[in-house]
Amino acid sequence: MTPYEKVKAVRSGDRLTSVDFIKNIFTEFTELHGDRRFGDDSAIIAGIARLSGMPVTVIGIEKGHDTKTKIKRNFGMAHPEGYRKALRQMKLAEKFNRPVICFVDTSGAYCGIGAEERGQAQAIAENLSEMMTLRVPILSVLIGEGGSGGAIALAVADEVWMLENAVYSVISPEGCASILWKNPEKVEEAAKCLKMTAKDLKELGVIEKIIAEPSKISNFYEELGRIMTETIEKNMSLPVDELLGRRYEKFRKIGRR
Repeated sequence: MTPYEKVKAVRSGDRLTSVDFIKNIFTEFTELHGDRRFGDDSAIIAGIARLSGMPVTVIGIEKGHDTKTKIKRNFGMAHPEGYRKALRQMKLAEKFNRPVICFVDTSGAYCGIGAEERGQAQAIAENLSEMMTLRVPILSVLIGEGGSGGAIALAVADEVWMLENAVYSVISPEGCASILWKNPEKVEEAAKCLKMTAKDLKELGVIEKIIAEPSKISNFYEELGRIMTETIEKNMSLPVDELLGRRYEKFRKIGRR
């Protein structure tokens, strides 16, 4: 598929969402709500669970599957209280020494007036800062769209993985075409120039792993859960200072030639 064909594919209604991954990979998931400042944002689902028996904190951006759930989840576009809810769960994970696993699938953070008034940019910035120094392992998996700050607010991690047809970019191809060329017909060229596919980002060193998407689910969740467990256990064994040093250097080296 071309880059723009992948963009259209991840926006399809039949694609797996965060809820599917949480339900099929983890056990004993207990959802926790609210940011203790304003309210609960249904675009982000967060809670505690077990991965292969190991206690973990799980956070996912959820788009929904049908009209009703998409409206409830605001089409996966989180408000600031959603990012603050996520950060609250991360800080609890740090307190109880639980690793954090994030599933990312959003066209971007919600840009409505209310969200801006309640500090959308500040909420995202706080997540970036706090995740960089969180003293437990973090694993983020891009399962669909990874749009701008709304995505990276849950993707400052020791390892960032992508499903092979997922996309990850600073802006949507449509937005890029409108800004650079003032021409929406340039959207396919924009998608190519943005280097937003998993293959491109692996080559650029932005992500660590590409997860193959099988034609049939079969043992897909089981295999993904296995490699997640191996990665988390490996990072849990590292001294905290080394874990944080590696995370810092991972992001500092992006873009170096």
